[in-house]
Amino acid sequence: MKIKLANKPFDIVLNDIASDKSISHRAALFSLLTDGECSIKNYLLADDCLNTLKVIQALGAKVERVDNVIKIIPPENIISPDTVLECGNSGTLMRLLIGFLATQNGFFVLSGDEYLNKRPMKRISSILNSFGADICGRDNANYAPLAIKGHAIEYFKYHNYLKSAQVKTALVLAGLLSKGCEISEDELSRNHSENLLKIMDAPITVDNLNIKVLPLTKKLKPYNINIPNDPSSAFFFAVLCAISENSTLILKNMLLNETRIEAYEILRKMGADISYKITDESYEKIGDITIKSSKLKAIEVSKNISWLIDEIPALSIAFLYADGISRVKNAKELRVKESDRINAVLENYKILGVKFEEFEDGFSVVGKTYTNNKANLKSFGDHRIAMSFSLLAKDFDISIDDTQCVSSSFVNFYDILKIFGASYEN
Repeated sequence: MKIKLANKPFDIVLNDIASDKSISHRAALFSLLTDGECSIKNYLLADDCLNTLKVIQALGAKVERVDNVIKIIPPENIISPDTVLECGNSGTLMRLLIGFLATQNGFFVLSGDEYLNKRPMKRISSILNSFGADICGRDNANYAPLAIKGHAIEYFKYHNYLKSAQVKTALVLAGLLSKGCEISEDELSRNHSENLLKIMDAPITVDNLNIKVLPLTKKLKPYNINIPNDPSSAFFFAVLCAISENSTLILKNMLLNETRIEAYEILRKMGADISYKITDESYEKIGDITIKSSKLKAIEVSKNISWLIDEIPALSIAFLYADGISRVKNAKELRVKESDRINAVLENYKILGVKFEEFEDGFSVVGKTYTNNKANLKSFGDHRIAMSFSLLAKDFDISIDDTQCVSSSFVNFYDILKIFGASYEN
């Protein structure tokens, strides 16, 4: 798709942004733990989260959509389905399901699209197998399709050295549905699961970086929640504002959890004018973010990587507009996302003629260097790579292949970009 984007100042307020994907996945899946109807307003109706709804239906839940509300009635007992549970492109869905199903009575098969079935799952399957689970698949259960023969496992302890919220949540679910567990971390990974389970009265205790999980003795309390807008999805527009001149952007009804706004803090340290206004704290901090454009300077990004792993592709665009050399370190996890995002970013840098250096766990890039302002860029089937490099249409004559992948997380991204003056040609 060829993209053109107006290069002129703007003053825009955005309300209709993609709902938070992380919370949408969890809100749907966790409903299976409750004893009554759960109501989820503003659920993300993108491919990844729609697949989550299909999966819980296959496991026995009744799902109904009424206007902007998803209503879910959980089954009395989880069904062992006679079909494969299709996870599409969603690593979150597959990894959480591994933990959830490993200790459920039944037989389950998980699969995904061509990209997901190449992503590593051993980080969860090998842990649970070491504690007595029965998960098998290609390369010692590292790649889907995966087959799970669910049964109870013993109480276990694990240190989350990957700093992964997906690993943490999968293990919490396995502990809840079996005989309990203890999980520790060196730094806080995204904690949406703990926050949601708290309002469900789940038997878990969070003490700083340690979580103790007791086995469920009864079904959890159903919930009625409103999902805020996704700061990771909105971050593309924050970057666009930061690299524009004399522009202001207000993002409404945003999730302001500290583990989700680290990329905004990085952008602020680069020189962008960013402020927050909290409007709700019922189960997560929710509010508005205001961004004003300003001159950017280079930065080194090496801490709290787990808090901004999804936003580094968009930050890689901000780096191009910054004075100096920006560096990303300690981010090897980027290698195993929807694509190898280090390689994806640098391959597109190479097409643009940008000066960069690659590391095993990151990269460095010299801002304001390029030799080619007309380029055919690659998405690598990764929604965040496609959306990030679309922002360059402000100053570059570009096209991007396979932009359909954006529908996995942000169905109306290109519609919103039209508000900023974008136009498209296939």
